[in-house]
Amino acid sequence: MDAIEVLLDLAGRPIAAVEELADKLTPAMLNQHVGGHDNSVAWLLWHTGREIDVQLASLGDAEQVWHALGFKGRFNLGSAGDGIGYGHSAEEARSIVVDDEHLLVEYVKATAESLANYISSLSETQLDDIVDERWDPPVKRGVRLISIIDDAIIHLGQAAYITGTRS
Repeated sequence: MDAIEVLLDLAGRPIAAVEELADKLTPAMLNQHVGGHDNSVAWLLWHTGREIDVQLASLGDAEQVWHALGFKGRFNLGSAGDGIGYGHSAEEARSIVVDDEHLLVEYVKATAESLANYISSLSETQLDDIVDERWDPPVKRGVRLISIIDDAIIHLGQAAYITGTRS
């Protein structure tokens, strides 16, 4: 198994996780703030899609799925929805209100599928390309891809945990 195959397998994990979660989500639980936390399940799923989408668009020098497939208009979250969620104030995080669990699942799947397509287009040698020199050491493409997928899996796990406590 080569590195591209490993990354493709890893990139499929968020798709499987959100599909497993899909049947457990209800509109009532999406916007609850468990333990008073600012991030709801809707925020976790929205953020998962956004962090994949924004970082991948930057990596691949491509249009975000958010815009290309009309998710921005379908979510209708205003300026807070255009961000990625990092550094959200409590008010911004709580402004991410989504009542349609199918839309959230669709967006996460679309961004994860876009990620898998991007990975499929790469050669193993491209994984060593430096994509961000702001860090020491500079970030390679393969490391950034792992970081994107890791963040998605973490937040989907959080959503699954919350959802499991509410079912």
